[in-house]
Amino acid sequence: MSSPTEETVRCNSESEGGDAETPEHDPHFEPIVSLPLVDIQTNEEEEEELVKIRSRLYRYDTADHEWKERGTGDIKLLRHKINNTVRVVMRRDKTLKVCANHFITPDIRMNVHCGSDRAFNWSVFADFADETMKQELLAIKFGNTQNAQLWKAKFAEAQEIVRTKCSLYTLDLSSDEESSITRSEDTDTPEPKSIDKTEDIKKDMLDKDDGVILKLKDLKVDSEKSE
Repeated sequence: MSSPTEETVRCNSESEGGDAETPEHDPHFEPIVSLPLVDIQTNEEEEEELVKIRSRLYRYDTADHEWKERGTGDIKLLRHKINNTVRVVMRRDKTLKVCANHFITPDIRMNVHCGSDRAFNWSVFADFADETMKQELLAIKFGNTQNAQLWKAKFAEAQEIVRTKCSLYTLDLSSDEESSITRSEDTDTPEPKSIDKTEDIKKDMLDKDDGVILKLKDLKVDSEKSE
């Protein structure tokens, strides 16, 4: 005959085994407030990425006359798919705040910064990182020489794209050609008028010659009469 203690242990084991066999209940509760998905626009949807390199950006503070760090993150060259403009865009890590945003022009010079093979500096006439147009002197430093050389090569490639394919610069070239054509046409069109003028001059000369001949004849007649 089993003791009360053994019966209690057997009952507990049976109850535990019965609970293990029953499936677990997973309740589902509908959210009180539904949050729809928001599509965030970055203004980069119509642009293609030419290069993306991690780097550290600096700007020259003219008030304190020293270089100040502007941010660390990925710097990109973005080419517009329609008008072929290329701009430099860089966002800080974590906050994703824009620290560089300006267009590339063919006259920008990429200079070696402080004799380093991993750093460059360049001057920008209009940078919109602070949502206002500012003239900035920027410097950038890469983690290794390979990334620095890749940046320099891609920057030169972007300048060539802007110079040869951007509508802003191609329109300027075409307008210059058209103006030269119109100038040449303007110089060519007065030719018939110049011919007319020469004909008029010839007629005047002929009239003058006729008048001279008539006067000579008169002189001859007068001389004969005087004899």
